[in-house]
Amino acid sequence: MTGPVPADDVADAFVAQRGRLVAVAYRMLGSRADAEDAVQEAWLRLSRQDVASIDNLPGWLTTVVGRVCIDMLRSRRTRPEAPYDDRLPDMVVTEDTDAAPEDDALLADSVGLALLVVLDTLKPAERLAFVLHDTFGVPFEEIGQILGRSADATKMLASRARQKVRGTHRTTDDRQQQRAVVDAFIAAARSGDFEALLRVLDPDVTWRAHTARGVVVRLGATEVAAKARHGMRAKVTGHRVLVNGEPGIIAWGPTGRPYSVMACTVVGGRIVEMLSVSDPDRLAALDLPPCPE
Repeated sequence: MTGPVPADDVADAFVAQRGRLVAVAYRMLGSRADAEDAVQEAWLRLSRQDVASIDNLPGWLTTVVGRVCIDMLRSRRTRPEAPYDDRLPDMVVTEDTDAAPEDDALLADSVGLALLVVLDTLKPAERLAFVLHDTFGVPFEEIGQILGRSADATKMLASRARQKVRGTHRTTDDRQQQRAVVDAFIAAARSGDFEALLRVLDPDVTWRAHTARGVVVRLGATEVAAKARHGMRAKVTGHRVLVNGEPGIIAWGPTGRPYSVMACTVVGGRIVEMLSVSDPDRLAALDLPPCPE
């Protein structure tokens, strides 16, 4: 959409762009609530703007949302509400059915937790350049205008971010392979088969657990297997689900209340990274599938 938008059509034009703007903001901020706030701020600014002066509404809105996100990211770093390691990207938890992920609008907009965690390590300008260019195809000239930098400088930011992402984010197996590995992990933990657990865990696996007492990090297959086997002894029921579009695990306690949610990153037929939430307050904030009968 190029050229000025008639004042009477501004609301409809904004609604048409809203889904894309929320997706941009979500990848920038890792929080759907924060993304909605950023897009709402863009609408407020648009409502105060002389729309006749806007030649390219999608580009104008992307610029505004990008700048709002940059400000929010910088504010996080200067006045973090929680310790850096305690921040957790949004979890979208759904039943793992045969339906394609794109059949669920909410899931289609989600991003794998492993990638969101990596993106959170980037500097705000790097993250914006990477997300807008590599994910949404925004030209470097336009991104440079958001950041107040030249196109060449912006291209360098995106390149640096790309290298960091590639250096820490490993390509996962396809969906069926991931499902098989997660199922094997659940079965081994349920039966208490320590050797079977070791077979599906990468020797250098990392388990970052967000508990009511804070973040607990476990390193190595031996330590993770021991804890997983112990967890199943607590009479929890494990069930495979999709966490941000990738196979994960939800566990319910004996009373049917959620005990934990875990996202698993599977590479080369083994689990290389696990991120779980057992903090009751965090679990209560998630929209979780019901416990199967």
